[in-house]
Amino acid sequence: MPNDIAVRLPQQKGSAPSGQTAAPREHRFDIDLMRLICSATIMLGHVGAQFIHSTGNDPANGSGSYWAGHVAEAINPFAVPLYFAIAGWAVLVGAPPRDSARMWQRIVRNIVPLFTWTAVYLVWAWLRDRNDRPMTELAADSLFGSVQPAYHLWFMYTYIPIIALLAFAMLIKAGKRPWGLGAALLGIAVLPSVMTTVTEVTGRELPSVAWGFTTYSLVYAVGGALLLALPAGTLRWRWPLFVLLPLTMAGALWYNTQIHYVMPNAHLFVAAMSICVLLLISRARVPEKWRPSVRNLANAALGAYMVHVLFVEEIVPRFVSPDLGGPMAGLLLVGLLITVMALSFATSLLWGKLNLRRLLG
Repeated sequence: MPNDIAVRLPQQKGSAPSGQTAAPREHRFDIDLMRLICSATIMLGHVGAQFIHSTGNDPANGSGSYWAGHVAEAINPFAVPLYFAIAGWAVLVGAPPRDSARMWQRIVRNIVPLFTWTAVYLVWAWLRDRNDRPMTELAADSLFGSVQPAYHLWFMYTYIPIIALLAFAMLIKAGKRPWGLGAALLGIAVLPSVMTTVTEVTGRELPSVAWGFTTYSLVYAVGGALLLALPAGTLRWRWPLFVLLPLTMAGALWYNTQIHYVMPNAHLFVAAMSICVLLLISRARVPEKWRPSVRNLANAALGAYMVHVLFVEEIVPRFVSPDLGGPMAGLLLVGLLITVMALSFATSLLWGKLNLRRLLG
């Protein structure tokens, strides 16, 4: 997922006096670790979804695969809220933008991989004869929101407006006048009504607009900034979180299997689960010997997220069957998850070495 900014802790005592060099900021390895855990659980959810789909989301068609998939999906829900939390912390606390130009650089570093990978997925599906509509139509629609088969890129259409809005507020607070950023946000705000009006006047059906954000995503971003900025040692007793976390996951399993699949990100169970995971990982000490690897993998997380659906779609369905027994389904799910993660991160690390990170994430 997005990793366009350094994960650093700002100075605690203001800027350095004139003529002196500012002290370097502390790198937050705990947030690097959080990004890796979120990336892994998103892949877990997408692999698990293939097991659920193989049964038509009906345990009567294969209880082993059905329950293996739903257990995976019940562990997964905190990942997206935590990415919003990290984004909010980064813009508001960790690395606030100094000016509009810096913010536009961040936005471009997310938009370029978004549309590059949309093109990759559309061409791949066309080559595999999987597009449900002409590729030109899907490409046009992708300018306004995520499309099949690049369904997982929906997150970027929310993430980018959120970081733009928070940066806009921070720049105004700093006495700047980010007119261009404000105009872009105004355009995002009015675009849905413009598209609706054009449809009503012309009678031509236009794509729905996904650019923007909901209340829950903004709350996760701002609330996450608050929690991630808490000083070390603030939370002395963590054992209640270890008790509450599995209960929230059990609640997610119940909701997904008994009420509606998939549970919304704004659900109470998701919020409680996200807070538990965030507070358990925040300020956790990463051993010195692990830090270079954790940082390197965290830098590859966005690319791994972008590419992993290719591996999920091409590999997982070949092995998944509704006829699997429970233990076999569980073991197969773990094996497929490890395979998808290894291929995704290895591929992302490779193009990082080829200096293609700005293009491919």
